[in-house]
Amino acid sequence: MTKLRIGMMALASALSLAAGVAQPADQPAAGANPLDTIPDKLPFNTPYGPPISLQRAQAVVQAAVAEATRKGWPLNIAVVDSGANLVTFVRMDGAQLASIAVAEHKARTAAKFRRPTRAFEDAVQKADSKYVLSLDDVIASRGGIPLIENGQLLGAIGCSGGTGSQDEAVCAVAAALINK
Repeated sequence: MTKLRIGMMALASALSLAAGVAQPADQPAAGANPLDTIPDKLPFNTPYGPPISLQRAQAVVQAAVAEATRKGWPLNIAVVDSGANLVTFVRMDGAQLASIAVAEHKARTAAKFRRPTRAFEDAVQKADSKYVLSLDDVIASRGGIPLIENGQLLGAIGCSGGTGSQDEAVCAVAAALINK
């Protein structure tokens, strides 16, 4: 078995554990495809809840704007509801035009798939799971975070215009208004 194969299996297990998924006792044989591992529980199974209200979505966006302004990062910021429909959007002065659609895409992906978009980035970059790029509406770039309250997904925020880590940092600060 190659070191790469062993490393990929270890990474798949680590990603699964990071997602809060227990590993079953009957792991695939050494050298088997790590995607054949069957988790005991369904990962990212937060139920969809009622849609976030406009007032709360605007508060989330304003928190993101405040953080991005504090850092000096002009970003595009989108909030979608639990059905992945756009609720509110802000393009900060000087934010990159191409990132308008990207911010919305990140928010929609985080809502539809009930997970941060970083999970897709990690799947492609760390686990070499390029197949995720064939799924409809996926964006494998961090900066999309679900908004979860009382165990239900109300919507998601997406930021774009900076590096992925900058986008994610701003989203995390804003999402903290809901995700407690």
